[in-house]
Amino acid sequence: MKTAPAHHLRDLARLRRVRDRIDREYAQPLDVEALARGVHMSAGHLSRQFRLAYGESVYAYLMTRRIERAMALLRRGDLSVTEVCLEVGCSSLGSFSARFAERVGMPPSVYRQQAAGVAAGLPACVARQVMRPVRNGEAPPPGPPLD
Repeated sequence: MKTAPAHHLRDLARLRRVRDRIDREYAQPLDVEALARGVHMSAGHLSRQFRLAYGESVYAYLMTRRIERAMALLRRGDLSVTEVCLEVGCSSLGSFSARFAERVGMPPSVYRQQAAGVAAGLPACVARQVMRPVRNGEAPPPGPPLD
């Protein structure tokens, strides 16, 4: 019979593998069922344990990775919003734009225009940290900038 701490440690290792796979394969079609199969867990168990361990759902984590990558591509400025949407693994421009706006606080087209000026001259590592998306719906409502 397995002890509870050993079982918990094994689950945490599996969750890290899932998170690492999402980080690597964010642009691929990923769903909870496939991720769960990959670590020999049920989809329900993976979903519950992932939320407990990381504070957000598997889907929210995946979308955060996709949006972070989309932000970097939009800052580059050489791809259209549609091309960026497809590049990061989203198949619906409408859903991508809505999720992007929720996390970043503005639509991807507006971000692309504004980011070109803001990120100019910043090293990539600094720009990535400063312009990172906000998780869990904490983005400020759109409005005039505060002075």
